[in-house]
Amino acid sequence: MFLLFSVGLETRIGDLKKVGRVSTLVGVGGVVLPFLLGIGWAKLSGYGTAKAAFIAAAFVATSAGITARVLQEMGVLDRIESRVILGAAVIDDILAMLLLGVVTALQGGEGINFLSLLLVLLQAIGFIAIIALVGTRIMRRSSSLLEAPVNPHSPLTISVAICLGLAVAASYLRLAAIIGAFLAGMIAAETEQQHRLEKQMHAITAFIVPFFFVLTGAKVDLRALGSVSVLGMVLVVTVLAVAGKLLGCGGAALSLGKKSALIVGTGMVPRGEVGIIVASLGLQASIFTETIYAIIIAMSLLTSVVAPPALGALLAKEAPQT
Repeated sequence: MFLLFSVGLETRIGDLKKVGRVSTLVGVGGVVLPFLLGIGWAKLSGYGTAKAAFIAAAFVATSAGITARVLQEMGVLDRIESRVILGAAVIDDILAMLLLGVVTALQGGEGINFLSLLLVLLQAIGFIAIIALVGTRIMRRSSSLLEAPVNPHSPLTISVAICLGLAVAASYLRLAAIIGAFLAGMIAAETEQQHRLEKQMHAITAFIVPFFFVLTGAKVDLRALGSVSVLGMVLVVTVLAVAGKLLGCGGAALSLGKKSALIVGTGMVPRGEVGIIVASLGLQASIFTETIYAIIIAMSLLTSVVAPPALGALLAKEAPQT
């Protein structure tokens, strides 16, 4: 949450508006194609439709945190590709949460409550629109209130409180908490204290963010990957997961040019904590075996490991764009 908040601090709503159409296409493409590839692999592996759909759900959502970290460290958040990736990640996450709701309902043979899903979608769109449009205007006009408690760290304290509050609100609306945190950063970016907040957040993220990656790695049981056949499945699943995002997201961003489309596709590849969450839910519900769980975890980590250096190499070859 703090990582996405700090990224939001460097992202203005006006910049995202400029790439709204492309981000929407990238977000949708990054859900549809990976899901189809995932369900196809699962069906060919002998799983029924309901379980195959749940497995495919792990192929879908992008870990915005990992890509955001790379973009932030390289100082390229002002590039059009970066803005498309961040905007698409929000759309991607909303669609992924809706999809997870559908496949979860399918496991028990329940009918899908389309009215409920529509309500969730409308809540998500309304939440993002209100915070991004109304919230930014309020903060822009009332940024002096951050200094009201007369403390050098008051703006940071109040902004972090807003970050946590919106993260909780997003969770209640069945969205990822990081969406609320990202939106909180975006509205804080409209204040007069933006640059001060950025500097103060650096110390917090430098301390906290590594723990996220340590905990992610600690969830892997390497003993479940001890056979050649399982490692072969890991390779196939990882290739499909990478191809799904490169083709689905990159294809949707071709209007930016081939090189930019490749950058966008690569930036959307990491599954990270999102894939791990879906795998954990599947294991807890006895939908996944230990082997499938290990395969999904390995895929999530491998996509998170290979994408950052590839993205860094692609971005390093060009001068920053605005």
